[in-house]
Amino acid sequence: MAASAFRRSIASQLSKLLDLPPENLIKSISAVPVSKKRCAADFQLSIASVTEDNSSGCLSPELSLQAQKLAERLKCDAVVSEISAGPGTVNFTINRELLAKAVLQQVLKEGSEYGVKSELFSTVPRQKAVIEYRFFVKICCSSPNIAKKFHMGHLRSTLVGNFIANLKVALGHEVIRVNYLGDWGMQFGLLGVGFQRFGNKEKLKSRPLQHLFEVYVQINKAAEDENIKELAKDFFRKLEEQDEQTLSLWKQFRDLSIEEYIRVYKRLGVHFDEYSGESFYQEKSQEVLKMLEDKGLLQKTTQGTGVVDLSEKKDLSLFSTVMRSDGTSLYITRDLAAAIDRMNKHQWDTMIYVTDKSQSNHFEHLFHILKLMGYSWAERCQHVAFGRVQGMKTRRGEAVFLEDVLNEVRARVLQNMASAKTTKQVEDPVETAEKVGLAALIIQDFRGLLSSDYQFSWDRALQSRGDTGVFLQYTHARLCSLAQLHGNQQLTDFNVACLQEPEAISVLQHLLRYDEVLYRASQDLQPKHIVSYLLTLSHLAAVAHRTLPVRGSAPELAQARLCLFQAARSVLAGGMKLLGITPVTQM
Repeated sequence: MAASAFRRSIASQLSKLLDLPPENLIKSISAVPVSKKRCAADFQLSIASVTEDNSSGCLSPELSLQAQKLAERLKCDAVVSEISAGPGTVNFTINRELLAKAVLQQVLKEGSEYGVKSELFSTVPRQKAVIEYRFFVKICCSSPNIAKKFHMGHLRSTLVGNFIANLKVALGHEVIRVNYLGDWGMQFGLLGVGFQRFGNKEKLKSRPLQHLFEVYVQINKAAEDENIKELAKDFFRKLEEQDEQTLSLWKQFRDLSIEEYIRVYKRLGVHFDEYSGESFYQEKSQEVLKMLEDKGLLQKTTQGTGVVDLSEKKDLSLFSTVMRSDGTSLYITRDLAAAIDRMNKHQWDTMIYVTDKSQSNHFEHLFHILKLMGYSWAERCQHVAFGRVQGMKTRRGEAVFLEDVLNEVRARVLQNMASAKTTKQVEDPVETAEKVGLAALIIQDFRGLLSSDYQFSWDRALQSRGDTGVFLQYTHARLCSLAQLHGNQQLTDFNVACLQEPEAISVLQHLLRYDEVLYRASQDLQPKHIVSYLLTLSHLAAVAHRTLPVRGSAPELAQARLCLFQAARSVLAGGMKLLGITPVTQM
């Protein structure tokens, strides 16, 4: 690809002067972010990255002097038209016509694969990855508890897990998306007792999850009574003992819940390869307890509970409870069984759990116990933690359920579309509003570090001109409209001399950086890198659209500009899809 070819050319010349293999220099040569000054170089080499004396991590006069001396020894050629020294860097400007030709030809040729074929990924082995989304009581993650409506907390985990899966698939990895249902545990003892007391079979048929939610709220209020707690324990014990009547009620709750979840996941554009759940591992968790006992890892407390000592001195100063006093399994016991079963089933290279950061200790304990059991692959398990969304309110008040928020954002976008002067007639305004609304939610969610809590704002999320998902969709639709006005032809031939304006060069320079952004996101699994890149691309494309008209320009000039806008639209669409956004063509 263009960026790779330019890096190789620069690395080849540097290699001779620095006495380093070219491949050792590739990742030290980075594309320069677009500057408002519009005179920035295209690539730069950080002297600190190729010198041994970089212990301080500070930019020293010595590094700047080295950069100056190295720049003086380098020579321009057919690829590099200008070389200069910066503060600790050597800067390279690519021949402007070559830049336009190489970048646009590569983008238009590779389409959605642009960026992912970069040699930056050449040393990254292709892997099989299991990505698990989950949700449990008082924990915000994706997979829901059965018998509970989608809570807003599901949104972040669903979006984050979907992004990670999309990115890994794009980079050539094999991905297995697992929805791990919270379909077992003491909360179902409580719900079972609650339904026996407050349930209504007719309401269960007509509005199942809403009714079960109401039942759960009622029984939770009554759970202060010790008798209720004992009844709940008894109900759950019957579940574990496979009591036929108890299992039948539980299965009814589970089936109704999954039907609802599949419908809502479809609205989010999310699919799963495997629906799993705690219930699947309740028997296998007993095998885990036997394994822990056989390995001498299971200890009994005076209360009769089973624990695993995680302390360095083996003094139980740090431990994890894996068994109740009545012998029933716990959340972590079932997680141990699930991890072992998945390795046996899938032989994965990495397994990623996407959950709220409040579960960080749980996963530290999980991975620690797996290591103590002798499973070295526990080192390849990863917990991607995210923070909480605060202040999510609909017009009717505090948002509790995800579907209320999806309906709210769709209604607000529809209202904005109806009142906006620039809105065009679209075939399906409701479907368009759904996609634009989801983009608004995703971009606001992904703009910062995943681990950070953030305050949700409807006004900020739905701005059409700010750094929002609405602006990304608007830019994409506008570029689609431009292509439609000129026949929607797939352009490949253009005169590079027609793309030398500063606005065109800025777009080309930004397109040059895409593979580095993808590489960075693949390393830390943070979508904010791609979000920032796409927002900048949209702003640059908007400026170019205003200053580089296609209509009324000479045919050769119009053709070249259409190629530029087609390339920008292609990369914008590809990046949006990685984030889980479906680009709209009209709005």
